[in-house]
Order: sequence, then C-alpha cells, then structure tokens
Amino acid sequence: MIKVLVVDDDFHVAEINSAYVARVPGFTVVGRAHNAAQALLGLERTAVDLLLLDHYLPDETGVTLVRRLRQLGHHTDVIMVTAARDLATVQMAQRYGALQYLVKPFTYSGLRARLESYAALRRSLDDTARASEAGQDQIDRIFSAFTTAEPPRPALPKGHSTATVGLIRGTLTGSALPLSAHEVAAHTGVSRSTAQRYLKYLEGVGHVRLTLKYGDTGRPEHLYSWVGTP
Repeated sequence: MIKVLVVDDDFHVAEINSAYVARVPGFTVVGRAHNAAQALLGLERTAVDLLLLDHYLPDETGVTLVRRLRQLGHHTDVIMVTAARDLATVQMAQRYGALQYLVKPFTYSGLRARLESYAALRRSLDDTARASEAGQDQIDRIFSAFTTAEPPRPALPKGHSTATVGLIRGTLTGSALPLSAHEVAAHTGVSRSTAQRYLKYLEGVGHVRLTLKYGDTGRPEHLYSWVGTP
C-alpha cells in the first residue's frame, strides 16, 4: 500500500481529500496535518510515501515546506493540491521537486488519475531498481508517468446549462455556510424548482454535499455545500 499524508489547513477539505485517497485502490491515508509543523512531525513519526500538500498553510507555504524537507533529507514524494495558480508558485513547486500540481477545486477523478499515474511511476522505478542501468524505454516510462490525461468530464444532462451550473457553483463556493435550495435560488435568480433540479444533479455526481438540518418540528431542511468542480 502507498502511504499518504494529507496536509491542508482546512479540516473539512483535509477530510474530503482523505476520503478521495482512500477510494483509490493501493493507497491508504496514514495521517492528516493542518500546518507545516504537524506535517514535519507526521513524517518523523510515520512512514510516508506521498505528501498531498496544500500551499496555503498558516505557518509557512507548501512550496517552502517542500524545499525545507529536501534540506532536511526527507525524500517523500509530493503532489501539490492547492488553489494557488500564480506561475511563480508553480515553477517553485516544480523546482523543489513536487511531482504534480493539482489546482483546487478538483474532482475525485482528477485526483484519482494523478494518484494512479504516481503508482505507475513507482512501479517503473521498482522495475529499474532491479537493474544497474536503465534502458531508454524504461527512462521514457518514468518521465511519461504523469502524462496521463484526466478522464473526460461527462456532458450535462439535457435541459441543464453550464452557465447555470456556474452560477450555483459561485454561490455555494462564495458562502461560508451550506445553503438551502431557496437561498441558492435567491442568490442566482433562478426559480426554486430549477435550483432544486440542479442541486440534485450536482449532488448525484459528487460536486455538491447534502446535509440535513433538523429543527424542533417538521421535515429536516436540506442544505448544500460545494465539494468539487464540474
């Protein structure tokens, strides 16, 4: 099993990413950390093969943590998972040895594709380690391990538009708390029935999380929060 340490300052996001990793065969989550200090402590206490690392941490950035890990002699592999899109950060992550860079928000399939590519890379390295030298075909396999494209995203059902999905996504990601269908409709300007239809679809494909809020009487309120990108 490939042992993964998930590092993200957001407890909820760390939980989601851990659940994603656990769904990929051959991978197991051995710990979660919410800052660089906890990540370092986790690496010292537990055998870790792969660090799933956010860039925005409260005590230092993920990129500087990668650099410090190398200086300290830690050779744990790193895949960056972050909302940071600036070219300088991407270039530094590559320069300091991150194997891949996945921009938030992302889907389970997007992360799975990269984890499967990472597993393929480890298999190629294991095969090469049995020989004193690597042939060109083995070298090509190692360097092409992360060229696997992310699986194509399914088309929207008939009657659904990307523009409306974008409105709902923007509303949910911009809210600090889960929202009801009524609140989503009010923020986006669509009807409540349309909001409910889209929310049901997005929840079904795993982009929206449904939670129930129980009051003193009556039926529970359905609340929605964004967990992925279509």
